[in-house]
Amino acid sequence: MLRSLDIRDMLIIDRLELIFQPGLNALTGETGAGKSILLDSLGFVLGWRGRAELVRAGADQGEVTAVFDLPSGHAARAVLDEAGFPAGDELILRRINTVDGRKTAWVNDRRCSGEVLRSLSDTLVELHGQQDDRGLLNPRGHRTLLDQYGQTDGLRTEVRAAWTARQSVVKALKSAEEALDAVRSEEDFLRHAVAEMRALAPQPGEDASLDASRRMMQASERVRADIAKAAQALGGQGAEGAAGDALRWLEDASAQLDGQLEAPIAALGRALVELDEAARGVEVCADALSFNPAELEEVEERLFAIRALARKHGVTPDNLGEFAEGLEQRLAALDAGDAQIDTLRSDLKRANKVYDDAASALSAARAEAAGRLDAAVMAELAPLKMERAVFETTMEETPPGPEGIDEVAFRVATNPGAPAGPLAKIASGGELSRFLLALKVCLTGAQPGLTMIFDEIDRGVGGATADAVGRRLAGLARGGQVLVVTHSPQVAALAAHHWRVEKRVENDMTLSTVTPLDPGQRVDEIARMLAGDTITPAARAAAKALMVG
Repeated sequence: MLRSLDIRDMLIIDRLELIFQPGLNALTGETGAGKSILLDSLGFVLGWRGRAELVRAGADQGEVTAVFDLPSGHAARAVLDEAGFPAGDELILRRINTVDGRKTAWVNDRRCSGEVLRSLSDTLVELHGQQDDRGLLNPRGHRTLLDQYGQTDGLRTEVRAAWTARQSVVKALKSAEEALDAVRSEEDFLRHAVAEMRALAPQPGEDASLDASRRMMQASERVRADIAKAAQALGGQGAEGAAGDALRWLEDASAQLDGQLEAPIAALGRALVELDEAARGVEVCADALSFNPAELEEVEERLFAIRALARKHGVTPDNLGEFAEGLEQRLAALDAGDAQIDTLRSDLKRANKVYDDAASALSAARAEAAGRLDAAVMAELAPLKMERAVFETTMEETPPGPEGIDEVAFRVATNPGAPAGPLAKIASGGELSRFLLALKVCLTGAQPGLTMIFDEIDRGVGGATADAVGRRLAGLARGGQVLVVTHSPQVAALAAHHWRVEKRVENDMTLSTVTPLDPGQRVDEIARMLAGDTITPAARAAAKALMVG
């Protein structure tokens, strides 16, 4: 609920503070007194797009502050939470417009964007009037309004879930088909490459191992003769044999020399041990260097085959195994692709069935709600002296989407036999006002804390029709808050709270003021609305009669 509105230096308002109340609040005054400026100022603080130049002449900046009560569960709390603003029982919006056009806004004393203001305004205020492009006159919102009236939340949730599931399968199927098409374009290459890889079967590290073996074999041909000579020089016909003979000779002589040869004999024994070890090592090496020349040819052939295949595919020899695994996977995907696509197509068929059933159920619920809404609006039009008018909610099939398969529009015909058309184009000013009011009466649900504003909704009507308009506005205001800008004394008389908007001139400057009216002042204001500038006793009596109802 809008609790207060403080306006400073906006258009022809220098300083104005209004304290609003629950129920029906009426704003009256002469044409041009400034009633629309109040709505412009409220729209400004709510982030609505309006007049470009709002700052009062001679002022540096204009400022508007609006204070709203936020009951528990108010939709504005979710907007505040998403924007990262604290939410309490009171919401203070403040916005400044400098003379050079810069605008700055605050929510509870924290800077915010115009987008946040507009999101909040959708939960705080509804404006209804002949320029009501934000509400009932906007066909894009008619489906949502019908769903709210028909309470189709559960069905809409099912449709959205079915649509999301369907789109997931569509995406997966498209991806699988694109992948299969891409793989099929290289099927011949894949099968040939996989066959090559399987035939060669390269192993990790095999390139380095083969290269080492090849180098050793090539080197062995050059050193094998030297190793053989060394083995002969160390063996029984060489150093080892000669050392053995010398040891026997010295041992025979040592017995006759009283131990003088013990040290040379011991050293020669150790030398024989080392010579034997060296000879065995040379023999082992010689055995290792023995190979079949065909083996070198086989090693070189495999090594060159691995390196050629690696160059062909642009990878290193050590990565051939990983590359081959990737080729195997792509070939497996190709072989399994048709089966996967068949499965996904079956999944899509089932998802389509689930979506179609959910969308059809939602359409049926909407059609039933549309019939009830049409009957309810027609019942409201009769007291508003439009019993010959026709209101209908049309539904046309639209491409499937997350909100179903229905396009909804409110259409009217003001005369019997005339074709129905869009609400904003068919109805005249007074008729449009009454259509909007009847529709709003039927559509209003439990929206805690919502302030409804009707801008001259009673234009073009009078007498009993105006009284009917006032009574429906009063009905809408029960348990909530309605602000109505009106020229109708019948409407003003039914208000719970009444303000008079008027102009005054101070120091050659025109200013607008708004005055709350007590019961006596209300009688005079309603009498003025009935009789004009000269208020007669009869006009006062008529005003009192209207107020009594």
